[in-house]
Amino acid sequence: MSEAKITVLDDPQSVYVHAAEEIAHFAGEDICIHAEFTIALSGGNTPAAVYELLGTRFKLSVDWKEVRFFWGDERCVAPDDKLSNYAMAKRTLLSHLTLRNDQVHRIQGELPPEEAARSYEEELKRAFNLGEGELPRFGLVMLGLGENRHTLSLFPGNPAINETNRMVVPVDVDATPRKRVTFTPPVANNAARAMFIATGKAKAEAVRDIIEGPRDPSRFPAQIIQPSDGELIWLLDKEAASLLSNR
Repeated sequence: MSEAKITVLDDPQSVYVHAAEEIAHFAGEDICIHAEFTIALSGGNTPAAVYELLGTRFKLSVDWKEVRFFWGDERCVAPDDKLSNYAMAKRTLLSHLTLRNDQVHRIQGELPPEEAARSYEEELKRAFNLGEGELPRFGLVMLGLGENRHTLSLFPGNPAINETNRMVVPVDVDATPRKRVTFTPPVANNAARAMFIATGKAKAEAVRDIIEGPRDPSRFPAQIIQPSDGELIWLLDKEAASLLSNR
């Protein structure tokens, strides 16, 4: 398990640009080696800013026809709902690209949660041609960090934090909307790269607890993300990193 690679930049905009540069670099590397790049997108305002850059300033930096898009979690809402992670990615990135239908693998948040989770698990098996007990290996899983220390839709105290048998599960969380579908830790931890992006003073305590706090994933779910054979990357601005020692 490799040590986390932590990069601290001056301000949020610098983080967004650096994240877009990194994603473009990862895509090029994987397309060269594997003939494709698989990315699991996250929701939230910070990734939205990164996606906008990828769809405009960095649009010509990636061979998009060789990229396949997935989602790490989704709210149980319609795909055109303003709360949908898919809808946000479509608005900020996907709509700016020329893509085939088979490049976009969304979680069907409009289905009942258990059905959506089972359906997405089958989608992953087909997309990655998985055998029994095998896990997908994403080129990159993008991750946000909540002030309550959650990532994906793995919230403090939720049993999904300890799930090891399933790849995708429905969860009921203390947020709006409550019903969600999420990757389980084994999927994120099998990625070649897992990348947290966090900006702002409001995230500083959470960043400190996840990176330097006592090991307690039940309280600090984002600690559960530790790729077994891949990179763990943190991109932070100075405010988000302000409570880390030696920063």
